[in-house]
Amino acid sequence: MGHLNSAKAVATSLAFMGALAGTSVPAAAQQSVEEFYRGKKIDMIIGYSAGGTYDLYARLVARHLGNYLPGKPLIIPRNMPGGGSRTATTWVYTAAPRDGTVLATGDQSLSVGQAMGDKQLRVDTRELIYIGNPTADNNTTVTWHTSPIKTIEDAKRIEAPMGATGGSTSSQYPKAMNAILGTKFKIILGYPGGNDISLAMERGEVAGRGSNAWGAWKATRADWIRDKKINILVQIGLTKAPDLPDVPLLMDLATNEEDRAVLKLLSASTTIGRPIFTTPGVPEDRVKALRAAFDAMVKDPAFLEAAKKENLDIDPVSGEELQRIVGEIVDTPKPIADRLQEIIGGVEKNL
Repeated sequence: MGHLNSAKAVATSLAFMGALAGTSVPAAAQQSVEEFYRGKKIDMIIGYSAGGTYDLYARLVARHLGNYLPGKPLIIPRNMPGGGSRTATTWVYTAAPRDGTVLATGDQSLSVGQAMGDKQLRVDTRELIYIGNPTADNNTTVTWHTSPIKTIEDAKRIEAPMGATGGSTSSQYPKAMNAILGTKFKIILGYPGGNDISLAMERGEVAGRGSNAWGAWKATRADWIRDKKINILVQIGLTKAPDLPDVPLLMDLATNEEDRAVLKLLSASTTIGRPIFTTPGVPEDRVKALRAAFDAMVKDPAFLEAAKKENLDIDPVSGEELQRIVGEIVDTPKPIADRLQEIIGGVEKNL
């Protein structure tokens, strides 16, 4: 009898808690975006170490985006480097609160990795909710001025160690060029961020850097461009940057249509740029507010002036457009994605 009474008591308690939960849902649902964000702190998770352009753009957005959100929450940048931003992106996807209090930035090529069936990527990039990209910009592969490799043709004759962060564009581009163009890049993985690779290149640890946005060079190493400290071997994008008319476009170096299709897939993620995204499952009204805030921010003269002071180009892409681009990349025809996976799926030397 005691057990029966105890069971009844537990059942009654569970029913009571269920009733309370049931009555609390409508109240939460009725909470406005402004009420939710007022007094809140939002984390901006950055998948790389400090000093690179993923970090710089994320911190710029973090300083300004809250001003355009109802409730004006404070946005706090937090670096979480590792695995070419996979560590941070996986945490955001699997463990972060799904309520709009976590934003993040991660490598632009994650959707390309998913299209290729990357087994180390434990994220469906289509399920991340994209808020916007402050800049769509071509990437570049460069060598240091003391290197004998001044052009892609030189890279076909001479081996050069190239710094990379992990399974990101910094390793993908050199691997693709080795396989398709016949270059002899030796990829050295393990750097926590792009700034670390630049310092290693300057110290002579590596001959070059597998990937960096052209706008990033202009923002963070304008003196290197002015003093011709770097050789820009190739630019990666769907069209040439207006101020790099003489630097070859990667996909234009293909000698047949199949190779061109593979290099075009690899180049498509440049439009994703330095993406800002949030977790799956964020309520629709908060997603709309975050995207509207981003769209307003990138048009505001105050934000544009702040970006100009940091030499950061602003060429924004909306969250809705990013969502579409990511979906198209992930849905790439399998033969093309499989070929790219064969090319860049190998393991290189770690630091």
